[in-house]
Amino acid sequence: MADKARRRRAVALKYNEAKDSAPKVAAKGEGKLAEKIIALAREHGVPVREEPALVEVLSRLDLNQEIPPETYVVVAKILAWVYQLNKEAG
Repeated sequence: MADKARRRRAVALKYNEAKDSAPKVAAKGEGKLAEKIIALAREHGVPVREEPALVEVLSRLDLNQEIPPETYVVVAKILAWVYQLNKEAG
């Protein structure tokens, strides 16, 4: 059981501000699937940020489901971080 508790989890979000009212879950998984999600993100230059409490909440959502309002502030901070990284990278 201890191994399962330490398994890495990942949730990927997508957001199209022109058509989405909030970010949506694009992918999620734990263990090897989480590692694959993270590896694919890095391969494609997508910033990866660890937020265990947020992953705990978002991993309960279905794929393509919008994030709940109580996560908006945290996700907005992460999106601002991503936008800043992209701006710095040119």
